[in-house]
Amino acid sequence: MEIATLLGLIIGIGGILLGNMIEGGHTAALVQGAALMIVVSGTFGAVLVSSKAEDVKMALRLAKRAFLKQNRAKGPLLAEILDCAKLARKESVLSLEPRIPNLSNEFLRDVMRTVVDSVDQKVMTEVFHTRMTSEEERLLAGAKVWMDAGGFAPTIGIIGAVLGLIHVMSNLADTSKLGAGIAVAFVATIYGVGFANLIFIPLANKIKKIVNEDMKVREMTLQGGLGIQAGLTPSLLELKLKAFLEDEHE
Repeated sequence: MEIATLLGLIIGIGGILLGNMIEGGHTAALVQGAALMIVVSGTFGAVLVSSKAEDVKMALRLAKRAFLKQNRAKGPLLAEILDCAKLARKESVLSLEPRIPNLSNEFLRDVMRTVVDSVDQKVMTEVFHTRMTSEEERLLAGAKVWMDAGGFAPTIGIIGAVLGLIHVMSNLADTSKLGAGIAVAFVATIYGVGFANLIFIPLANKIKKIVNEDMKVREMTLQGGLGIQAGLTPSLLELKLKAFLEDEHE
């Protein structure tokens, strides 16, 4: 479990509920099934209308990554690239071919195949940057689904509040219930604003950071392959690629 994500939700939601209790409010008053149904179903209905099915599926997969602990350490990948560089330096780039199937990830395997095939560096860079851009756009489309949900939720919450007020106004004869009825009506607004600013928008931003980190890993891998192809010594290549590890030690 990603501690920061879980802790953020606990602090955000817990702080609001605690503040409500300090002000003399009751937590039970904030539990309204009808308001919850209006906000959740309305928000995701709007999301489905505005998004492609594959983007929604991607959003759900990326949300899972935001809540699960990710191994984003680049050190082992750097070591793997340097091992390839040492082997290519000691023998030749063709000696990398038997090792390719045992490399840790698909992108690294593809980069090393182009190195072995002696693809022109300019062509190699263009091919992999095009692939990275395409993948980044596909992943960010998933993040946009959550950002869109964050935009829709408050408005759907207002719709829920208006529906509640309509119900209250239709029962004006019983003035003793007006105050409680109005309070219940505005719970939908709380749900809409709360879901947007405590869950949907933060989740979208977290996913963007994950995608950005993925792209850094791919860029590091590509630069490693280009360095091997250019004949850089393992020590010089290590100095170059260590720039990608600086954020791990901040």
